[in-house]
Amino acid sequence: MEIYNAGNRIMNTYVYKSSVGYIMIDTGYEHSLKDVEKKLNKKNIKLSDIKYVFLTHAHDDHAGFLNELLGKTTELKVIMSDKAMPTLKRGQNSFDGGCSTFLAWLFCKLMGLVGKAEHEFPVIEDKYDDRFIEITEENKTELEALLEGKIILTPGHTSDSISLKIDDKIFCGDAAMNGFPSVKRWIIWIEDRVQFKKSWEVMLSEDVNWIYPAHGNPFRKEDLAKYKNQISNIQLRKLK
Repeated sequence: MEIYNAGNRIMNTYVYKSSVGYIMIDTGYEHSLKDVEKKLNKKNIKLSDIKYVFLTHAHDDHAGFLNELLGKTTELKVIMSDKAMPTLKRGQNSFDGGCSTFLAWLFCKLMGLVGKAEHEFPVIEDKYDDRFIEITEENKTELEALLEGKIILTPGHTSDSISLKIDDKIFCGDAAMNGFPSVKRWIIWIEDRVQFKKSWEVMLSEDVNWIYPAHGNPFRKEDLAKYKNQISNIQLRKLK
């Protein structure tokens, strides 16, 4: 299966073709839809070709242009955790948890100095509510058939974090990260350290070779095994 990355150096927005049309894994920051659309056009993919968005979690960099995208398409539906909607309706990230390292804390403080500390994004309009599909035990198998992959619950970064296994890859959203200011493949913000570690154990149990994070380049699954046990030593640092 061919995977396109229509994102940028900050945020990966993966797109692949299934039997029901194209699937987009996460969107991107608000105002980045035009750039994503340009990259898709180079692959002869139109926004109307996107039939589903698989939302790994409701954060500003993953759902930032979701509301705008829904307005530009008529058939698009969003597959997400049953815990995601309150955040989408609030239009702002949760501040539960803390930074995973001192370097991550410094980075978050710097984001605040440049006016990026509130992590707000466009609220999902009520008129689009019927285009959201919450994953349940009853519909999970049907949704996996549509996605041609396996849905994996990977909370820790957020309570609504989910991942998608396709072939020998796991698209993990922010269940892991590869790039500054991350260290040891840890995401810079963690709500629940215990759940975060358990999600790594879940990913390690899957028969895959590659982890595709939302931030940074893909990396070998073995990296999770290398750094997993050190997660217990993380001391989360609050911002407020």
